[in-house]
Amino acid sequence: MTPSQCRAARGLLQWTQPQLATASGVHGRTVSHFESEVVVPRRASLRVMRVAFEAAGVIFVEETSDGGPGVRLRKGLR
Repeated sequence: MTPSQCRAARGLLQWTQPQLATASGVHGRTVSHFESEVVVPRRASLRVMRVAFEAAGVIFVEETSDGGPGVRLRKGLR
């Protein structure tokens, strides 16, 4: 998960940074610093943030030859 995917996923879910922190169990500063590209969190922190997003219906789209990485919502959500 990239910082931009994290910001986009929060936007799709209309989550604040504190809501992501609560949903994933990571510290709010971890979310803030990651999205601001200040630090790269531990893999475990990235994993639990991604799992929280996926549980809420976010699908991560990996980078392909014709486009960069992205996110979308599972069909039927919103």
